[in-house]
Amino acid sequence: MIDETHDRARQSWVASANGHAEFPLQNLPVGVFSPPGRTAPDAQPRGGIAIGDMIFDLRAASEAGLFSGSAATAAQAAAGASLNPLIALGAAPRRALRQQVFALLAADGAGRAKAEPLAARLIHPASDCWLHLPAAIGNFTDFFAGIHHATNGGRRRDPNNPLSPNYKYVPVAYHSRASSVRESNVPVRRPNGQRKLPDEAAPSFGPCRKLDYELELAVWVGPGNRQGEPVAIGQAAEHIFGLGLVNDWSARDVQQWESQPLGPFLGKSFGSTVSPWIVTAEALEPFRVAQPTRPSGDPGPLPHLWDDQDQQKGAFNIALEALVLTPQMRERGLAPHLMSQSNTTDLYWTLAQLVAHHTSGGCNLVTGDLFGTGTISGPTEAGWGSLSELSADGQRRISLASGETRAFLEDGDEVIFRAHCRRDGYAPIGFGECRARIV
Repeated sequence: MIDETHDRARQSWVASANGHAEFPLQNLPVGVFSPPGRTAPDAQPRGGIAIGDMIFDLRAASEAGLFSGSAATAAQAAAGASLNPLIALGAAPRRALRQQVFALLAADGAGRAKAEPLAARLIHPASDCWLHLPAAIGNFTDFFAGIHHATNGGRRRDPNNPLSPNYKYVPVAYHSRASSVRESNVPVRRPNGQRKLPDEAAPSFGPCRKLDYELELAVWVGPGNRQGEPVAIGQAAEHIFGLGLVNDWSARDVQQWESQPLGPFLGKSFGSTVSPWIVTAEALEPFRVAQPTRPSGDPGPLPHLWDDQDQQKGAFNIALEALVLTPQMRERGLAPHLMSQSNTTDLYWTLAQLVAHHTSGGCNLVTGDLFGTGTISGPTEAGWGSLSELSADGQRRISLASGETRAFLEDGDEVIFRAHCRRDGYAPIGFGECRARIV
């Protein structure tokens, strides 16, 4: 549903929002933050909305009586330290909140006269705030929906048959570890684990020697489903609250040794980093596109994964970037090195297909559950979304702009993910950064 909140001509009285590369008036992503310069209980985490370089305080706006109807219910639900109560409400209150916040922050909005005089209470500089996890994550499922990433990894095992026989029939996934997901800017400690190189007679235990990143889209589940009651593919999109970015850090040497036969365990459970802002389904509406047509000869999805409307509008045009900032770059004041650029249209499955398949056996999704799409790599080397692909599992080193080289991450390296949506006739929007440093 494209409405007045997507009008690119509309400006905000919050000056930094106008022309902002990430958070213009047309975006309004939600997150949880702690405001600056306050004493308890005023410093407690609460829901907020990114607007330019500032954060709009939903708790303060709710207490000031700036909302009405279902938007008031939504704002109150977002006033605490987790967005789960808001996420659970579903689409209608979320849309009402977006529309009323838009009216409060627009330069020509009906609510400006009420909001602007309260700016000192309502608006906080984002640089002075700490951004928390946006939701309490009950479950984290990591999919494998990036077909180019799956193919690149498979070629190292079997060049003639890089994909497993089930790949084009089923959205492959595994249940990951929710307890170790952290917000952006929290350092990630290099894990220890068992690892065994091909030329070693026996495994050893010690620090990971092949530490990698994975560029993924974060999918935040809205209202869940009852156990035993699958979500039909035609209704699956209604169960998606919004999107973010996730770095599913991977200890490749640990993963390679332990994964047979049951799959990832300690090589994946030591940490994942998620971006703090959730770009809502409403903000993303102009950037929906058709799911790319499958190559000739590929099987069609089974009936529980097929919906005509989902194929016509179930994909998103989101440009992705992965960058690395080394300690030397930081010391020399250099910009992060761009490692790859890909797009969410490189996913083999739509997000609705992920939801539908996840629940097809009776699994109950819970409000605030998190999906990772799996690494989103493009068809060429310029779009490969992990170091294991770029370095051929350490067989070659990647040259950086600083003159350094990398095969895998070294201590002090910082990984930064970015994402942007662009379409003629609409204001471009961004996701903010997903970033963390290895220690």
